[in-house]
Amino acid sequence: MTLSGRAAIVGIGATEFSKESGRSELQLAAEACLAAVRDAGLTPADVDGLVTFTADASSEIAVQRELGVPALRFFSRVDYGGGAACGTVAHAAMAVATGQADVVVCYRAFNERSGHRFGQANKSGGSGSSAMEFSWHLPYGFATPAAWVAMQARRYMHEYGATSEDFGRVAVAMRRHAATNPKAWFHGRPITLEEHQASRWIVDPLHLLDCCQESDGGVALVVTGVERARDLPHPPAVISAAAQGTGPDQMMMFSYYGGDIATLPAMGTVGETLWRQSGLTPADVQTAVLYDHFTPFVLIQLEELGFCGRGEAKEYVRDGGIEIDGRLPVNPHGGQLGEAYIHGMNGVAEAVRQIRGTAANQVADVANVLVTAGTGVPTSGLVLSGRG
Repeated sequence: MTLSGRAAIVGIGATEFSKESGRSELQLAAEACLAAVRDAGLTPADVDGLVTFTADASSEIAVQRELGVPALRFFSRVDYGGGAACGTVAHAAMAVATGQADVVVCYRAFNERSGHRFGQANKSGGSGSSAMEFSWHLPYGFATPAAWVAMQARRYMHEYGATSEDFGRVAVAMRRHAATNPKAWFHGRPITLEEHQASRWIVDPLHLLDCCQESDGGVALVVTGVERARDLPHPPAVISAAAQGTGPDQMMMFSYYGGDIATLPAMGTVGETLWRQSGLTPADVQTAVLYDHFTPFVLIQLEELGFCGRGEAKEYVRDGGIEIDGRLPVNPHGGQLGEAYIHGMNGVAEAVRQIRGTAANQVADVANVLVTAGTGVPTSGLVLSGRG
């Protein structure tokens, strides 16, 4: 059995994106899920599956109660922070394809700015095997995501001649897209490369504007079978491929022991699976939603996924290749740098809008969209298509 073409995303929902939601994470989750179910033309009584992140504070049964779902036949969680985003859809699609559930809602909701801030220093490293991994780094103050990414970014610059300005061009493109997206936190607020370069250092070589924002909010997606999808209100975003992946000697955002640290092997694993499952190539993709928690990893993803050769992404962004009118528009909604940081789930929702033709910054003639989840961690990806 192959997963490709058996399930589709048929509903999307979200709260507003803010810096202080003023309500609980459970309420945010429930609001987003209910909006997604209604968008799909369904009711909570139709839902029999829920999938979320291991990091999410709202349990599946709590969300079930809030929505009024009678019973669940499938529930699941995906680990590794933002790397879980597309993995939730993969789990939902597998459940639908194998008959474990008929209608599955994937969700992520948090107060990541007014509550627990993921960008701050990790002081403990958790417990069990994760504590062992973190113990190599935390005693030396190597304790924030920005610091972990900076290590790889500096090596990438050394290997391929990329510059801080190249990273800045990613930030400028994302903010350009967000500026014309009314749902984006940075709507109406583009930046220039000069402003990027003048923004304060966080960890060399990362400026403030190389780092994604912190957001409060929730996003949810509804997955069902393609046959049922055809009877629902919106054109289905058919799941042509869904994959999860790790690299050699994988750790959590500091995989410095598996060879070349100027690469992202886990994303390479995901990309290889996506192209094989879907039967597509990078040339078949009209727009991509790439996880942009830090700008350097957008460049490396372009290489891992085959949109350009190793070390060539700097030229790709220098000629405007990722901008809305470029050869591969990346994150037309503004991404996590411009719209909101909801652990990548808002990116999946944008991919669905691009397939539907309803995006704020709609790319012309979209047939296939590639979506990625968190990088530097065990990760996941999707190819969504407009056939079905």
